[in-house]
Amino acid sequence: MKTQKIALIGGPSTGKTTLIKALKSKGYYCMEEISRQITLDAQEKGIDQLFLEDPLLFSKQLLLGRQTQFLEADSINDKLVFFDRGLPDVVAYLDYLNSSYPESFKTICRKHTYDVIFILKPWEAIYEQDNERYETFEQALIINNFLIHSYKEFGYNLVDIPFGTVQERIDFIINHLAEKK
Repeated sequence: MKTQKIALIGGPSTGKTTLIKALKSKGYYCMEEISRQITLDAQEKGIDQLFLEDPLLFSKQLLLGRQTQFLEADSINDKLVFFDRGLPDVVAYLDYLNSSYPESFKTICRKHTYDVIFILKPWEAIYEQDNERYETFEQALIINNFLIHSYKEFGYNLVDIPFGTVQERIDFIINHLAEKK
């Protein structure tokens, strides 16, 4: 059985992690976001925001972690594996910062492709900033545009998840995947 790899993408505070946790509670296999852990590990070493202080180092760690998750999904014996963000997010965020990076970043994104990409648009009603999420809502709107551009550059068709309750959003995802069969 080939496992379908499904990424939930979107800017900061769009509801991705909430959906991942809800999907996980319903028995779906989910790969959680790892950028928060990288940020927390750096903060323990005295670096407040590694992404802002050394975007390339942060992004290398993130790309490696997401690539590991992607490869790990091949050994999962489930029909569906959901990812909280995908590999092209790394490129999108570096482009957002106008930061240079090795071509190998794009090569990794091209080599490891997802079956379906769902995008959650910025939603001001649920937007929150916290210790690891420093971006304003206005910055989240700009990041969203970079994400769309990056994923389209890698040939993906994005499926917009409409605003709604967590259950409505999950129903939308599951119904879309069922229709796609």
